[in-house]
Amino acid sequence: MAKKIIWTPQAEKSFDRIIIYLRENWTQKEIEKFLLLTNKIIENISEHPDMFRRSSRINIHEAIITKHNLLLYCVKKNQIDLLAFWDTRQHPKKKSRLIK
Repeated sequence: MAKKIIWTPQAEKSFDRIIIYLRENWTQKEIEKFLLLTNKIIENISEHPDMFRRSSRINIHEAIITKHNLLLYCVKKNQIDLLAFWDTRQHPKKKSRLIK
């Protein structure tokens, strides 16, 4: 059974930043591709929460969306919390601060 997906404010904010960046620097085609890929990954997470690797923090997983974007999420008993989207070109310490 699929688990309910909850978007945290941080996930919404970081997702919006990616979309803004894509609008400023890429074409509509790339935006649509990113949106489709993100939706597909979120569906997969809902159905199979443990399919993506665990981070160093307990119950936190990292789903690779593109080579430059990760989705960090937390698996709970009845739901999945989407924590943040993270640009892999940033320093790894910034990722740790996102999921405190």
